[in-house]
Amino acid sequence: MTTATENAANTNNKAMAVWLVLLAAAGTFSLTMGTRQTMGLFLSPLNTATGLGIGSISLAFAFGQLCWGLTQPFAGAMADKIGAGRVLLTGILLVATGTFITPMMTTTAGLIFSIGILSAGGAGMAGPAVLMATANRLIPAHQRGMATGIINAGGSFGQFLMAPVAGALMLSYGWGNAMQVLAVIVLLALPAAFLLRGNSVQMNAASGVTPVSTSDAIRGALRNPSYLMLSAGFFVCGFHVAFLATHLPGVIASCGLPAQFGAWSLAMLGLFNIVGSVSMGWAVGRWRMKSLLSALYATRALAVILFLIMPKTGTVMLVFAAIMGLTFLSTVPPTAGLVAKFFGPANMATLFGIVMLTHQIGGFLGVWLGGKVFDATGNYNLMWYIDIMLAVGAALLHLPIKEKMLTPVMA
Repeated sequence: MTTATENAANTNNKAMAVWLVLLAAAGTFSLTMGTRQTMGLFLSPLNTATGLGIGSISLAFAFGQLCWGLTQPFAGAMADKIGAGRVLLTGILLVATGTFITPMMTTTAGLIFSIGILSAGGAGMAGPAVLMATANRLIPAHQRGMATGIINAGGSFGQFLMAPVAGALMLSYGWGNAMQVLAVIVLLALPAAFLLRGNSVQMNAASGVTPVSTSDAIRGALRNPSYLMLSAGFFVCGFHVAFLATHLPGVIASCGLPAQFGAWSLAMLGLFNIVGSVSMGWAVGRWRMKSLLSALYATRALAVILFLIMPKTGTVMLVFAAIMGLTFLSTVPPTAGLVAKFFGPANMATLFGIVMLTHQIGGFLGVWLGGKVFDATGNYNLMWYIDIMLAVGAALLHLPIKEKMLTPVMA
């Protein structure tokens, strides 16, 4: 017969285990995402050093967006089968390697390899599909909404922390050395690979659940209109956030503002996304997730409209970055929550990885078109108009989603 003291100890142990999982997952996302989201600061120095042109370098960054997305369904499937720990270990090492060798690259192909394949692919392996699915496997169901918000906030905290660190390193040691120091910092995430080991096969065996195969889960998801609409909306999110993360420093420079506003604006994006992500993690358990997503996309459209008509002062830039930060990646908790609600946690890493792929296809277009538009027109105005139209479309697209548990169609 257990005593009150033993019950209290068990409760404390469970709470400690939950927080260790969250710390490991959020910390990993903080380091990998924080490093990736500072890359916009290196766009101009890379152009000066290589002479390749903003359009060519933007292509390398765009491939990074695409590879980050392409990696996640496969990384999710591997994590579901062989365990998250091995996948995360490989991903962290690839991020560090790709970031470290980037200053040595002098061609577009070399930058695509270091930024677009190694670093971005590694970040995809250690990205939200694997991290959030692992958290859903290790954390009780009633805590999963807040858990996804906290993990997502970890990525934002990384951006908030790493952007000014990268800016300071660039001023003190030059852009190349700064990038290599960031590569070493990423290795601090290695212990998380041990804490987050395990896979969904073990979870199903422990619970007595017979899992749906990965191929059947994918086929069932791709036949479901709600899942497809959710994925299409996340495409718009990717277009928006990748364009901002890569080109916001360029937008600020084109307005004639000092370069430090670029780093500060990226930091504001990260800081306020912490607030947005945690708030959204709390909200997903209280309101319909599709309604929250519609509101977020509508807010983005309105914020960009107001930005276009306001004078481009330093204060306006920082306030705009703060508002964008509130909606920046706060789409992730309700999107991940809907995937888990539709299909359960067993194949979530794979199915959310596919949704992340659509996000990154949008990211590829946002980064690449941003560079092309700037080279052709000397400004980013056309990109803002496209962004407004896409955001309004995404707000409307989420309204017909049927928010209920779905059964994947078997082959």
